Amino acid sequence: MRLCRMGATSPHNPRLPHNLREQYRAPMRLSRRALLAATTAAATLPSVPPATSAGRPSRLRTGFDRLAADGYAVLDGQRAGIVTNPTGVTRDVRHIVDVMHADDRVHLTAVFGPEHGFRGTAQAGGSEGRYDDPATGLPVYDTYLKSGRPLADIFTASGVDTVVFDIQDVGARFYTYIWTLYDCMEAAHLAGKRFVVLDRPNPVTGRSAQGPVLHKDFATFVGRQPIAQAHGMTVAELARLFNGEFLTAPVPLETVRMSGWRRSDWYDASGLPWVPPSPNMPTPDTALVYSGTCLFEGTNLSEGRGTTRPFELLGADGLDGRWAAAVNDLGLSGARFREAYFTPTFSKFRGKTIGGVQVHVHDRDAYDPVRTGIALLVTAKQAWSGFAWRSDHWIDKLTGSARVRTMIDAGADTDEVVAGWREELAVFRRVRRKYLLYR
Repeated sequence: MRLCRMGATSPHNPRLPHNLREQYRAPMRLSRRALLAATTAAATLPSVPPATSAGRPSRLRTGFDRLAADGYAVLDGQRAGIVTNPTGVTRDVRHIVDVMHADDRVHLTAVFGPEHGFRGTAQAGGSEGRYDDPATGLPVYDTYLKSGRPLADIFTASGVDTVVFDIQDVGARFYTYIWTLYDCMEAAHLAGKRFVVLDRPNPVTGRSAQGPVLHKDFATFVGRQPIAQAHGMTVAELARLFNGEFLTAPVPLETVRMSGWRRSDWYDASGLPWVPPSPNMPTPDTALVYSGTCLFEGTNLSEGRGTTRPFELLGADGLDGRWAAAVNDLGLSGARFREAYFTPTFSKFRGKTIGGVQVHVHDRDAYDPVRTGIALLVTAKQAWSGFAWRSDHWIDKLTGSARVRTMIDAGADTDEVVAGWREELAVFRRVRRKYLLYR
């Protein structure tokens, strides 16, 4: 993680991420009044309601849509700072920080960037550091890998009264933005700040929770608290769960819920643009498989990083068509598996042509990503003598305990591994039900 000294940063200061320096080397400056006028004019242009993949107009309004429509009433009289990233956009793909900064009805004074950064310039495991945003002049503070008192001190130093959160999640326990949410809620309590969550859809629906539940002994930044691997919740619902079940002291919390979203809705029903929440989450199709195939991060196989289909392409040097045949023989619901060969441009097997499978989901309503991920692990170990877990047992952090690894090593099949988490998942589903906001 790159560390940067706190302080003012100009577009020519080397502490600013390189691609932002280039983009804003000679920016055009507009006054707040001019920006607000442009924003208002754009909002009044005639428009056609956005259509979903089914061809019907979208009913959905995000938490930010409803916040702005209400004149930012929940932030009235408050100095607000927002935790966000490139996914914090309006339906017409303006960033909400730019919109709020140009609007005299809200007093936005700071931005807090998570993993990958506020403007999204950093790869996995990185952030943008501390800088001043060239587009707005707002100070951007780095929250990545910060929690507890150090993060509370950042909130205090920023001078905000209320911390706002608006980031698109993908529905998996090990996707770190939900733990940024958790850490920021805890730090806001320590710093005496209010906390407001602006809701967005779970792109893989919120129908049900699936997969193993984290055991507390295995808590890390890819899982702070005991929730299911595919939690089936929105970020506002998770915030309510965190506040009610896990934080030692609750933070003053308000959630601005969506309207027009149903738990059975896939992302393409929203009519919203898809902005990759991280560099290796390019499409909603990636999110669909991610909660299962991300488990390959815990092995010596490639999870498809460095390809155009991360988490859909899986492979290693020495694998061939026998793996695809083995997993297809299981008759898993909703997916088929194609023998595939690819050459990652970075990460595992960089620059080397390897063999494996591509996951093709043909019925997403029938598809179970976590069960599929387990089946792929079981058959990969059977099909390839070179299969190995990462030496640090990262798989245990991803699955939430040592059980999946030890059962597969002992020769358990997919059904046996899945049965191992049945009781704990039932308990989580009962707890989860209390915090749901949508039908």
